[in-house]
Formats: sequence, C-alpha cells, structure tokens
Amino acid sequence: MKAIGFYQNHPISHPQALQDIELPTPELRDHDLLVEVKAVSVNPVDTKIRRGGDIPEGHARIAGWDAAGIVRATGPLATRFKPGDRVWYAGDITRPGSNSELHAVDERIVGPMPASLDFAQAASLPLTAITAWELLFDRLRVQAADPTDNNVLLITGAAGGVGSILTQLARTLTGMTVIGTASRPDTREWVLAHGAHHVIDHHQPWAPQLAALGIEHVTHVAGLNQSAIHVPQIAAVLRPEGQFALIDDPVDLDIGPFKGKSISIHWELMFTRAMFTTDTIARQHALLRRVAELVDRGDIKHTLTQRIDGINAASLIEAHALVEAGNMIGKVVVANP
Repeated sequence: MKAIGFYQNHPISHPQALQDIELPTPELRDHDLLVEVKAVSVNPVDTKIRRGGDIPEGHARIAGWDAAGIVRATGPLATRFKPGDRVWYAGDITRPGSNSELHAVDERIVGPMPASLDFAQAASLPLTAITAWELLFDRLRVQAADPTDNNVLLITGAAGGVGSILTQLARTLTGMTVIGTASRPDTREWVLAHGAHHVIDHHQPWAPQLAALGIEHVTHVAGLNQSAIHVPQIAAVLRPEGQFALIDDPVDLDIGPFKGKSISIHWELMFTRAMFTTDTIARQHALLRRVAELVDRGDIKHTLTQRIDGINAASLIEAHALVEAGNMIGKVVVANP
C-alpha cells in the first residue's frame, strides 16, 4: 500500500522531510479496524514528531493523527463497526499514523463520522474534539461545578484548532461564560464566531480587560499555548480554588504562583488512553459519537479552512509548512479527490 513517512528527522525544507513509500497492508489486532483513509489533517504533533520523534530502526515513521475514511475489514473482537462504515478518529501515537492508504486503528478510539460532513471536513475535527472534550469534562470536570455559581472559562489561544472546538463545546454543553484570548482582528472574529462570549488580548494585561467586562475573576483556565509565559496572568485572574488545565509542553512551568490560591493543575494528552490501554479507553469512541451528533444537529461547526488535494508527500509537505508557520486559523486538511 502507499504511505508517506520519513527515515530521519528533518526540517520541512529538506528534500527527504517526507517521502512516498510502499508498505505491506497492516495486520489487524483483536480490536482493530482496517480503514481506507480518505482524508487526514495536520496538527502540531505531526510536525513535532517529524522534526524530533523516535523512528523505528530500519523502518519509516508514519505520522498522521487525524483521519476520516471507510472501514474495509475488522479484527476478531471488533464489534462496533462493519465494512463500509464511515468513521473518524485521531489514533494512537505509539502506532503507525494515518498518512497511508490503509490504516489499522483500535475501534475503541474510533467514532461514526458525522453524516452531514464530507471526509475532508470530518478529518479536521477528531484530535481537537477529543482534546477539548477531555480537557473540559475529564480534567477540569466542569460538570461538577456549582451551577448556581458564576462559572467563567478563560481559553488562551482560542483561535487554534483545540480552542475552536473548546469554545463551541463549552458554549453548547455548559452554562459557563466563555472568554477566549486572541490579538489579531481576524482571530478575534473567529473566536467570537465559534462560541466565545468575549475576547481579550493576551498581549495586554488580562485583569483590567476582564474588569471592563464586569468579571472580577475566572473559575477555570484552559492553557492551549505559551502556558509558562502566561502563568503570572493566569494566577492573577483565577479565583482561589480555581482550576487550570494545559495541553502544551513548556520546558519550565513554575507552579509556585498557584499555591497561595490552592489552584488545581491538570495536564491533558488525548493519546493517554490509547498509549496505556486504560480502563476508560472506549470513552473516546463514546465522545466522538456524541460530537458527531452535535455536528449533525448544527451545534458544532467543522474547522477546515484550507484543503489540499491528494494524500502524498508533496501535499503533506505543503500542509506541514503551513502548520509550522504558526499563523493558521482553523485546520489544514489533505484529502483524496
């Protein structure tokens, strides 16, 4: 089968950063599906792994952790899907990724694709939807918040892929006031269009901007980027006994400023359940099914903003370069016509 991979870690400008290769059809594990991949999106994790991730000795590393496609075969213990079903998923970072013609993936982390989306639109959502859902309900546990309280969620970097879904989920499924941070006119407009009640500029002091909105403090903060830099501002605006969850990878994160307020700190990685085959692994199947229902109901919008045709090395190199440029709004998707 055709696949796109790399044998060495290279910058995207290198001629062998990504290569078209031929691989055998994957062998299925007990709970696996064999999926014919129709579309993939590129996330920061793809570029990070390409630049410095582990490579199997003597083999290519296949990236790709967002996909939509059609089930072609099932493993002996797989019961949730049948051949011909349209599915979407983010996959397992410990296994070969979805940048391939056929892909083996555990059905417990796969959901039925929204009927109202095409494959390219659907591929823009799984990784960010899983991350946003788990951050909101499994890490911050906003469902346990006192509904009579004035609960306020502040999302840093709200115009990115995760932020675009997190604002929508929080606005649709909780009674929280949702505030996103953004600095450019186009990103501010995007954040408001995707569910935020208000937007503040993360380059300016946060507390005065919140005060101007009549907000004394926030109860929850979702740190989606530059968390280490934002710690002083987060500590200042979070109320005592507030909640902070982050998804990025700061080299140094000084949590000392949170002690005085007894702030709870949580880390979210959507690959954890698949990596460790946790007892809760099938919750990703359940949440993807629920998000598909929300999409088909019109409550959640896809975040595809740029489509590149043809799942091949040249197209994925173009997509990786767009993501690495750091000014993407929404998601770039590579899809077969």
